[in-house]
Amino acid sequence: STISKNSLKKSLLQLECHFTWTLLKEDVDLDNLEESIIDLIGIGFYENLTNYNLLSYVYHLKHLNKEALENLQKAEEFVQKCHPNEIDMKSLVTWGNYAWIYYHMHRYKEAQAYVSQVENSCKKLSGTAQLKIQLPEIYAEQGWALLKFGKKYYGRAKECFEKALSKEPNNPKFNAGYAIAVYRLEEHSNGKNEEANSAVEILKRAVELNQMDTVLMALLALKLQQLHQDDEGERYIEEAKKKTPKLPYFLRYAAIFYRRKGEVDKALEILREALTVTPKSTFLHHQIGVSNRAKLKQLERTGNPPQDQVEKLIQECIFHFKAVIDQKPKFCSAYTDLAVMYAKAKKYKEAEETYQKAFQIKTPSNDEKQLLCYRYGYFHQYCKRSESEAIRYYKEGLKIEEDSYGRCMCKTALKKLLEERIQKGLEDEADFGTLGLIYQLDGNNHEAIESYKKAIERNPDNEEYLSALCELRLSL
Repeated sequence: STISKNSLKKSLLQLECHFTWTLLKEDVDLDNLEESIIDLIGIGFYENLTNYNLLSYVYHLKHLNKEALENLQKAEEFVQKCHPNEIDMKSLVTWGNYAWIYYHMHRYKEAQAYVSQVENSCKKLSGTAQLKIQLPEIYAEQGWALLKFGKKYYGRAKECFEKALSKEPNNPKFNAGYAIAVYRLEEHSNGKNEEANSAVEILKRAVELNQMDTVLMALLALKLQQLHQDDEGERYIEEAKKKTPKLPYFLRYAAIFYRRKGEVDKALEILREALTVTPKSTFLHHQIGVSNRAKLKQLERTGNPPQDQVEKLIQECIFHFKAVIDQKPKFCSAYTDLAVMYAKAKKYKEAEETYQKAFQIKTPSNDEKQLLCYRYGYFHQYCKRSESEAIRYYKEGLKIEEDSYGRCMCKTALKKLLEERIQKGLEDEADFGTLGLIYQLDGNNHEAIESYKKAIERNPDNEEYLSALCELRLSL
């Protein structure tokens, strides 16, 4: 009946599980997420309860409820085998997911049975009949799920692990999750974050509590490297390599460490090793491409590189970047990387086609869009010799309001191009107007006013420049 269906829905919304944690499918590529969770389960390095629960939710989002239920069954079997004395506490999320999936399948009786099961367990654990219970385990599980759903969720993930740690400050797994969340938040703050040192301390503590977690050791090494403590970083990498010489998740970070250190051949050797363990990994193919590109740059710096070596490296890059987008058709940066390589090989038609595909991707992040605009602008400026198109795309990247490497590159390239045009006497009102915008973004208001004035001298009726000028004068 509808009444019981409504009261069931009300109960479901109170459950703590993947269905109530606002994990939105438009924020991830479900196929990639599925692949990466299956990889993790296969490695057997991490506790798989979290992975089975998350995988079941991913299958539900892909409308595969049969597979979703199978993974919840695996989660239950895992708990019975590995945590026979904590079945109630360890199964709350699994049972919550069961209830939701049965509800979506219109099997309300089964859904209600799982809701009751959660209620009974909560009663046992906390002495009150309720569906929500503040368990550190559940906060942590939510934290891991949030980390998997991408950078929009990192802040929330960090908060979840903080809540878990407030109850159990010495729990190794909670410390590990917290350290990873802090590390990722910093990586995405584009160096604007003063907490780089705090991440080192947090990672050190996590490593102390998780002596076998080599991924944490590698992240710590990368942080130390950023603080110019390469030697200490390398000690962690070496020690970790002894512990897990074949773990792809560790190897990929070790490779990044050596690439950044300038030891590109060593990085490539490690990546190829990792590729033998997980041959389909798009991350590894992408990193091999990036490392070959770094090698190409090193070669070009020598001034007179042997042409056959240059060609060989360009072909290597193209091969690996293509392997990435064949498997990950929504990976925007990989298209940009591939297009740049086509342009280097003077295959301008292929480069143009690749850029067009990148622009058709529906869900790139702002920084991916900005980098794409920069690279495409550069392509127009230097390969197609069209300054007007270059200006158009640099401007487009600049207008997306997020500080990123791509935006910074758009701004620098645009400023240089406009100043060159003005020196050559080729400028028009739009050039001055755009220069005004750049000065304004940099906070150089006096220069901005001068540029807007020059634009208005050339076209006294331009509303955009008049209102920008007005606004600036009021702010002074």
